[in-house]
Amino acid sequence: MNPFRFHNPTTLYYGRGQIEAHLAEEVTKYGRRVLLVYGGGSIKRFGLYDKVTRILREAGVTWWELPGVEPNPRLTTVRKGIALCRDHDIQLILAVGGGSVLDCAKGIAMGAKFDGDVWDIYLKKAKPTDALPLGTILTLAATGSEMNAGGVITNWETKEKIGASSPYTFPRFSFCDPENTYTVPRDQTVYGACDMLAHCFEHYFHEPAHAPLQDRLIESVIQTIIEYTPKALEHPDDYDARETLMYCSTMALNGMINMGMQGDWACHAIEHEISAFYDIPHGGGLAIVFPNWMDYVLDTDPARFAQLGERVFGIDRNGRPEAQVARETVDRVRAFYRSIGAPQRLADYNIGDEALERMAQQAVRFGPIGHFKKLEAADVLDILRRCL
Repeated sequence: MNPFRFHNPTTLYYGRGQIEAHLAEEVTKYGRRVLLVYGGGSIKRFGLYDKVTRILREAGVTWWELPGVEPNPRLTTVRKGIALCRDHDIQLILAVGGGSVLDCAKGIAMGAKFDGDVWDIYLKKAKPTDALPLGTILTLAATGSEMNAGGVITNWETKEKIGASSPYTFPRFSFCDPENTYTVPRDQTVYGACDMLAHCFEHYFHEPAHAPLQDRLIESVIQTIIEYTPKALEHPDDYDARETLMYCSTMALNGMINMGMQGDWACHAIEHEISAFYDIPHGGGLAIVFPNWMDYVLDTDPARFAQLGERVFGIDRNGRPEAQVARETVDRVRAFYRSIGAPQRLADYNIGDEALERMAQQAVRFGPIGHFKKLEAADVLDILRRCL
């Protein structure tokens, strides 16, 4: 393993009844002036908005609202939230929704305490030195944003989608009630599973490091996602399935399964360019990119792919060369995505080759991407072409 320091300050509340039991006490630790951030309105249709605002009202909390956060949250929306925080002396941001809402809230939290344009933080021109406290109520199992410090924002005017992370943007508390995911549409459940798997794969294909326990932890999360996603798709109100996927989402990206090693993360950088240009679902883009990235980097370390195939998919080597088992592993990954109805090609979103070169150049604007295999613009372009 590499030397490491681990710190995660988020308090998690998992399961039924936790919002009613503990939301008021958590919110009022930070004040009684709250910015409520949410997305397209599903929390109102299914009763969660009424529950949360009733609890806030009974606790003597005054709140202002920022609705309409986009699936790929926009810089313009972050800036609106920053203005609200400054105009109303907001003491806590409460994000209710999926990863996009939480990512937007993290940008607002940083920007409200930053003397400058928040976009400069995402462009790596500045670092935040503080952030408003953030609490979250999760409605979609996907990104792990409920227990990590990272967030991704899209500048639609410049066609850039960039992430930022700071020790100040860990949520102070997060409520994860699986019942709030019962009404998630089928396609969003699929995209969520693809996002979780992508986080696991990004960790698994890490730089050279002796990390056998981490490998086993990641493999177990992958196996669990593969087992429980079909159950949640068949029975959306299966509490055990939804609870298990929600926990997989948290564990896949809270830092606990990848201590002491550096994952790859090239696929996320590539997908960010695709959704920055075409506004497609992040999980859908990752389902397209990852198998094609695997094809491209397979020869870098066939043994790692073969290990994944043996341990996760139960592939029997039967004396075959590692490269052959590695190839079958990639085929199994593709087959799982196909079995749950995930997109297979960029053509599934009516995306052609007109912007590939620009996307490839932007993906490496801060330097080569990836740690398992370093990728330059030409490599990214090749992978994007395979995705067509």
